[in-house]
Amino acid sequence: MGASGIGNFENDDASDWIYELEESSGFELLKATLQEVLDTAEELESPICCQALAAAEVVAALGGLPGELPEEVVEWIKKADRPKDDQLKKLATQAVQRIALSSELKELWEESGDVESWMEQVQELLKRLK
Repeated sequence: MGASGIGNFENDDASDWIYELEESSGFELLKATLQEVLDTAEELESPICCQALAAAEVVAALGGLPGELPEEVVEWIKKADRPKDDQLKKLATQAVQRIALSSELKELWEESGDVESWMEQVQELLKRLK
């Protein structure tokens, strides 16, 4: 898994995604990242899951309920508009639920023996997206 920790930004895939976020404006990157989880018919691979969890963290922060965020993300959020409706939150919630239900990322955490801690992080994120 490369650099990896329980937090949704504590992995290489989320770190790489942050660079894309910094270059973006508006919500298109967030929507595209989250939508990819919902549009993928086969098993969700770990990299897209990590990126989608990072995107969901940004959505939660835009809604006023941030978790632990890297400084680059905090700066991006300061410059961003706020969503005008709950569509982005709904998309993020659906993506996170799908990742938690069945994904390569979940399997990797199960193999690591630390799936409970990871699931706690996921459930906490879902609460902040409500």
